Parts: sequence; C-alpha cells; structure tokens
Amino acid sequence: MTELSELESQLIAAVDAAGDEAALDDVRVSALGKKGTISERMKTLGKMDPEERKAAGQALNALKDKVADAIAIRSTSLKNAALEARLANEFDDVTLPVRPELKGSVHPVSQVWEEVVQIFGDMGFAVAEGPHIETDWYNFGALNIPEDHPARQEHDTFYFNPKEDGSRMVLRTHTSPVQIRTMEKSTPPIRIIAPGRTYRCDSDQTHTPMFHQVEGLVLDETTHLGHLKWCLEEFCKAFFEVDQVKMRFRASHFPFTEPSMEVDINYSVENGQVKIGTGNKWMEILGSGMVHPKVIAAGGLDPDKVQGFAFGMGIDRIAMLKYGIPDLRAFFEADLRWLRHYGFSALNVPTLPGGLS
Repeated sequence: MTELSELESQLIAAVDAAGDEAALDDVRVSALGKKGTISERMKTLGKMDPEERKAAGQALNALKDKVADAIAIRSTSLKNAALEARLANEFDDVTLPVRPELKGSVHPVSQVWEEVVQIFGDMGFAVAEGPHIETDWYNFGALNIPEDHPARQEHDTFYFNPKEDGSRMVLRTHTSPVQIRTMEKSTPPIRIIAPGRTYRCDSDQTHTPMFHQVEGLVLDETTHLGHLKWCLEEFCKAFFEVDQVKMRFRASHFPFTEPSMEVDINYSVENGQVKIGTGNKWMEILGSGMVHPKVIAAGGLDPDKVQGFAFGMGIDRIAMLKYGIPDLRAFFEADLRWLRHYGFSALNVPTLPGGLS
C-alpha cells in the first residue's frame, strides 16, 4: 500500500507539472495506457490468491480513478488557460474597412423569403411562426392525415425517440402545423402566411433533407375559390415580375383541403432560359384548396360558420425557378463562389414599389 501511495504522489505530481495538453496526454498514456504503470500492475492480479487479489484490485482501481480525475481537472485548466491566452493576444479591429474579397452577400433563400413576405404583406397577410419540433397531433392528426398515410412512415419523416407514454416528437414535415396553432389562438378573419424550415428524408437534385416552405391561410365566413385564384395570380405576377400569367388548377388530393388543387403556370424556354408567363407549356409550382372542415374543427373553430383556403409552396424551388439555379443541394453546400454568383447585396432590400429582384 505504501508503494501505491508513492506511485499516486508521483503520478499526481506529473499531472500537475504538465505544461500543455500534449504533455498531459503523455502522462495519461504512461499511467493509464495499455503499457502504462497502473495497467501493468493490473496484469499481476491474476497471480494473487483471491483475498489478496480483491484488496489489490480495489486499491488499483481507486488509484486509477484518482489519476483519471486529476487528468480531467488539469485538462480543463489547461484549456481555459489556453483560451484566456488567445483572448488576450488575438483580436479583430471591427473599425477596419471590409476587404473586397471578404464582402458578404444575402443568400437567395433569404432574398426570396423577403420577396414572398413583401408580396403577401401588401395583400394584408401577417407572418406567423411555429416550432420546428412538433407533436404527432399538430404535424399529422390535426391536419386530417390518417394513421396509414405514407407521410407518417420513417423513410419519409424524422422521428425522435419514443417518450415513456410511447408518443414521438417529429421534425415538422411542412409548415402546416402553424395553421392549427394560429386557429387555436386567433378568431376569424384570419389571413396569415407561415414561411419556415421543414424536414423530410429525401435528397436529390430537387430535394434536400431540410428545405423551406411557405403556407398561406385565409379563414372567414365568405372566402371562396375565386379569392384563392386571384390571390395566387397576383402573387405569381408580382414574384416573377411579369404583366400576365396563365394558371391551371388541376384536381388533386391533400388530406387537409377539400377540394384540393395543384396549380400550374405557363412558361416557355427561350435560348435555354425559362420564361414565366409566355408560351403554352405548364409547370406545377404549388398545392392549394379549401380548408377541410375537419382541420377547421381541429383548430377549435366551427366549420359550419367558417370557411377559407390554404396553399403551400417551396421557397427554395421558386428561388431556383426565378433565378435559374439548377441544383437545390447547392443552396446548403456553403460554397462561397456559388454565393458570390447567386447572392444579393445587403442593400438590395426587396419592396413592391422599388422592385423585388
């Protein structure tokens, strides 16, 4: 035991004397490594009788814990000292002018986000937000999405580990839960858009695991499909900055709207560029419909008195379409060259009177 006490003193002294993390790691290896002092002594336990082995094993394990704790404390101390030294000697002079090659730019998603807010804001829409981590109820149940719907499968949705009651939180797969949360705390008339991040298990040229959507919701006692058509036409004309745009509404199915429609706009291709508002080709850009009575009821309102429409579109995709960006994945690769090419000046704030793009 006296021998172990002396060894403990030697090892603790070596730990305290380590001047940097490299030296401290050398002490750790020499004491606790496979061929370290304590490890070598552990190998001798097999040659002892049971009683002697028990006492010696307890003593060596206690020594091992003390040395490991001392190393952890010393490591923290060295890291803090290194950080204080850096803070004392390194600094940035924020009064210096920005070097031209380091000039930043606004990401296309941020730019288009503001463009969308400006356009719908001019129509009287307020901006609503909600949490990214949602319950099954807000993300699926309240939106009339049945238990066997493919969107609920794990190959399409990011789930968290089950809670004690078996329920599982989910990274929201759309911004539609904001509609329910808005209905719960508001009274009609309601006119909101909900831009935000959403998450799905998908990745290719036109899909990424994290992307951006914007939902729209209008609820009152008289809103009908004609209002939806006008709203979307005015948005497309303003966003794509064209005088006219043709729209085609195709019957579809979404659990949260009835009737449901996918919306196409006309376009042409001229010299390799897509021209919105001209030509006879059609391109789908969003989904829409009249809010399902079950969704209105789930939001705490009376579907016999309240009606309205909803729509949703991908912010990243309309950014690709408007600014000729070929691959959605490039939005999130943090390539400075790409951002310099497609980015916007911080002073170029989109407004309807002053211009969007």
